[in-house]
Amino acid sequence: MEQPPRTPTLSRLFPPPREEAWSAEQAVERFAFGEPHRPASEHPHAPDPVTAPDPVTAPDPVAAPDPVAASDRVAASDRVARPRVALNMVSTVDGHATISGRSGPLGNEADHALFHALRAAVDGVLVGAGTARTERYGRMIRSGERRRRRVQRGLAAEPLACIVSSTLQLDPERIPLLAEPEARVAIVTPSDGTIADGGAAQVEYVRCARAGRLDLAGAVAALGERFGVRTLLCEGGPHLNGQLLVEGLIDELFLSLAPTLAGGDGAGEALGIVAGAAPARPAQMELAGVLEGGGQLFLHYRLREDDSLARP
Repeated sequence: MEQPPRTPTLSRLFPPPREEAWSAEQAVERFAFGEPHRPASEHPHAPDPVTAPDPVTAPDPVAAPDPVAASDRVAASDRVARPRVALNMVSTVDGHATISGRSGPLGNEADHALFHALRAAVDGVLVGAGTARTERYGRMIRSGERRRRRVQRGLAAEPLACIVSSTLQLDPERIPLLAEPEARVAIVTPSDGTIADGGAAQVEYVRCARAGRLDLAGAVAALGERFGVRTLLCEGGPHLNGQLLVEGLIDELFLSLAPTLAGGDGAGEALGIVAGAAPARPAQMELAGVLEGGGQLFLHYRLREDDSLARP
């Protein structure tokens, strides 16, 4: 007997059934990595902890008028289970990842708060050299209160900043992070060279090459093995995201959707959040949560457990 067609169901996400405003930190607790962190001191290469933190008060809520080391050459046989990798990206509603070459103008106050709250929740932040230059990356956690709160939770005071670069053309004048004495930086590269001016930052190298090119999977595993990174937040750019996708290294996606139409013909700088070669087949994600703040949507997706691109 022929079955009647199934009627799809929709969940009302906005307007919400009740008003509830969360701070960015509260949102990340409910919205992001749920796995508890081990104390940073348990890892053999963990940095020395900072002095005992003073008690901190609860963070201010987001304004929401609308609710809201071992050897640095890693062989394939030495790899360990890799960190959990999440992308954190922003896009216009018509798919542009930047406006005039930069992503910063796409975010509102709630987006910026969530951006920093996600950083505060992870062990490492991965970024391509081009994005680090364009966005003029500085210190990972600027707030002393947030750094103290991380230490209270058993994390290092700041996440490890991981910059991906093949050419090692990294200048502290263009990437202020490299001029920060407190910054811990891992340069992920296939090269045997060093950057000409390392600045004041504490710089180490993760060198992974395969057939003369960056072995990104090996490098991500090395970040876990050498530095105790278990959660790695990738902030782009689109070509680095594309490499992660092709190698099956993406576990989660945090996508901030700006209420903006950028237009354009899809050429030049009009990149989406992922660029480059396509994977053997698309990664299947499942929706894990939706937030809204000031007209901006914040979408959280996880890789489906049955997807063939699941973590190696």
